Amino acid sequence: MTTAPLLDAFLPLVADLTRELPEAERYRRLLGALRRLLPADAAALLRLDSDTLVPLAVDGLSPDTLGRRFRLDEQPRLRALLAHRGATRFASDCSLPDPYDGLVEGLSNQLQVHDCLGCPLYLDERPWGLLTLDALDPARFDGVDLASLEAFASLAAATVQVGERISALTRRAERDERLMQAYREAVDRQGSHELIGQSRAHRRLLEEIAVVAGSDLSVLVSGETGVGKELVAQAIHAASARAHKPLISLNCAALPDTLVESELFGHVRGAFSGAVSERSGKFELADGGTLFLDEVGELPLAVQAKLLRVLQSGQLQRVGSDREHRVDVRVIAATNRDLAGEVRAGRFRADLYHRLSVYPLPVPPLRERGRDVLLLAGFFLEENRARLGLRGLRLSAEAQTALLAYDWPGNVRELEHLIGRAALRAMAGGGPRRILSIGPELLDLPGTAEGEAPAATTAQASASGDLRQAVERFQRERILAALEAHGHNWAAAARALGLDRANLHRLARRLGLR
Repeated sequence: MTTAPLLDAFLPLVADLTRELPEAERYRRLLGALRRLLPADAAALLRLDSDTLVPLAVDGLSPDTLGRRFRLDEQPRLRALLAHRGATRFASDCSLPDPYDGLVEGLSNQLQVHDCLGCPLYLDERPWGLLTLDALDPARFDGVDLASLEAFASLAAATVQVGERISALTRRAERDERLMQAYREAVDRQGSHELIGQSRAHRRLLEEIAVVAGSDLSVLVSGETGVGKELVAQAIHAASARAHKPLISLNCAALPDTLVESELFGHVRGAFSGAVSERSGKFELADGGTLFLDEVGELPLAVQAKLLRVLQSGQLQRVGSDREHRVDVRVIAATNRDLAGEVRAGRFRADLYHRLSVYPLPVPPLRERGRDVLLLAGFFLEENRARLGLRGLRLSAEAQTALLAYDWPGNVRELEHLIGRAALRAMAGGGPRRILSIGPELLDLPGTAEGEAPAATTAQASASGDLRQAVERFQRERILAALEAHGHNWAAAARALGLDRANLHRLARRLGLR
């Protein structure tokens, strides 16, 4: 390759080094220049995070790729790219699975990648990530000079370094990085999901977490069922000075009233029938750390008074004991109820409400997070791909449209379960194929007919209001039919519809059925 194409690709990027650009735009320009330089169908920039590669930008790949996380122990091709300091091209008949099989956009009839190039990026002599190029034509890169890719990778590393330094100055990225690093460590320890998203609402949530994490203030995390309130609590704890101490969780709605007090404060032997030995409560177990009280609005009034005393004085008594124990615990509470309304109704103590909600932190529902649904879908697709032993698992364009059009009353939890079911259905109907595509018919979303895309994919239903009305009509019909079939038993109807009972009640109220 002559120097002229290299200069044409490099000069705009060199100019960008002196400009303050959003990180996403800087990386988008980088991949655009790479594809103009080399004849690829798709390109990606991935950051190495411990033993996992995280996509930061993609060009020519399905948008859900940004939500996927590629573990090196599951991706031998990516691992091989990182192991070699220079550029690597794989043979077209290479048997190593390609992580982008089925993800190249616009070419759904040809799913497998046949030509693949990659080059690691190094910052301060340490591996930072990867640049990858893929093509469906096995001979696409025959004329490519690998030295050109290596030269581009060096400039890409400089672009990344400048971008990171600018971000550190303009957005206090060091604080955010401490938050996310601590949270990733907590994820590794606890096996939980990370907080994934790029929407404005999601970024605001991360900013709020960063603000409150370093304090010892009580936090009241509010939001609908399934939005990830426990993940938010884990993120706050992981970024706090208490991260090296335990995070203890208690679901207040999962215990009978007679056991809540013992679970919180512990008991002594003989305190009640069945108390055959002393037992520490959640407060003592969380001493020095954080106590997460999920569904705190379900606590009985009598227990609320004792909880308030512990929060005020830091002292507690085990059930059946006169001895006081002093504890140092930060409390993070969560609820899907309107606790202010519960206070007005006399079902929740006003003084406890104010003690818990020193820092209120609402978690946005999935329907307010725009295209985050595709990133989250990508994350769950990759989890299911690895779990089911598939070579590739992708969403069709129609399925992506269906996910974006749906209202998500069950939020992220509903999406997780839906993707899991769809992956199993795709596997059952996919025969011997190892790269499976999920269409809207496998998602089984309300408003999606068998084998058809939702109304939003047709020109006749371009108005979003018409689509919403159609979805709501369908939801009303399904709910009324389920209630009729189960004798108006809401719990049985919720099970038949695959919904949490609280979500069904909330949806029914919004649809005017209650």
